[in-house]
Amino acid sequence: MSQQSTKHIFLVKPANFGFNNETVQSNAFQNTIKESNTSLNEVVLAEFNDFENTLISNGVNVIVFNDTSTPINPDAIFPNNWISLHEIGKVIIYPMLAPNRRTEVNEDFINQIATCFEIKELVDLRHYESQNRFLEGTGSIVFNHKAKIAYACLSERTDKKIFEEVCEILGYQPISFKSVDSNNNPIYHTNVMMCIGTKFATICLESIKDIPEKEKVISSLKKSGLAIVDIDYQQLKSFAGNMLELTNKDNNKIVALSQSAFNSLTITQKQVIENNAKLLPLKIPTIETIGGGSARCIIAEIFLEKK
Repeated sequence: MSQQSTKHIFLVKPANFGFNNETVQSNAFQNTIKESNTSLNEVVLAEFNDFENTLISNGVNVIVFNDTSTPINPDAIFPNNWISLHEIGKVIIYPMLAPNRRTEVNEDFINQIATCFEIKELVDLRHYESQNRFLEGTGSIVFNHKAKIAYACLSERTDKKIFEEVCEILGYQPISFKSVDSNNNPIYHTNVMMCIGTKFATICLESIKDIPEKEKVISSLKKSGLAIVDIDYQQLKSFAGNMLELTNKDNNKIVALSQSAFNSLTITQKQVIENNAKLLPLKIPTIETIGGGSARCIIAEIFLEKK
């Protein structure tokens, strides 16, 4: 039986974090903030270090790679968009929409991971970039590993055919649908509107307007035995969908989410999740405001077998 959550993750410490003008058109979650006396780099690194240390203190095995100073990668802190690492030994590299995000792909990181974990095959899908077709890793795909089902809300960053190709490579059933925000714009990444843990699923059901598509998603989650935590648009904007279940060294489940996401959840919603896993709020207000991604986006899971 596959595990839904892993003990091993990697993070990328940013060298040039900033507002990305090449992604803002499709990411409504990106915002500028007022200038402060403290440099943006100092603030972001403080948030990142606290994020890392909190995960480590809660028993997660964290590997940290340093982003290179050149080329400038404003979104390097979000590595889950360019890579996924699977228990069957496959590593997949994904095609990304923004040209300045494609330089985030770092073979040195993969080689370092390969010293400790078993990589059997590297699948590189970046040839689709020349066709203007994209699939941005576990931003675009939310996996139910135990049930071998994958979910994707379609957008210009999430191509249906490439999604189905990845599912065929991994042996997963694909379920795709359309999801829109409160302004009826496509939600750029699936992991913003849904999360799947071992025994729960957090999802913004009101964002799926097509009734048959919505019913199909609900049915598949229920058949997997997952308790559904339905979040609304306001909670979506607070990144309540962008959480991730992890397993710590004591084999306990924890759920990484931002402090803003945690604050947006109701007592009842928190209870449903905490019946199965400990909620771990992380303070990353600057990262999620400027970057348009939250706790889940920062984490790249390693499901590969250890050597």
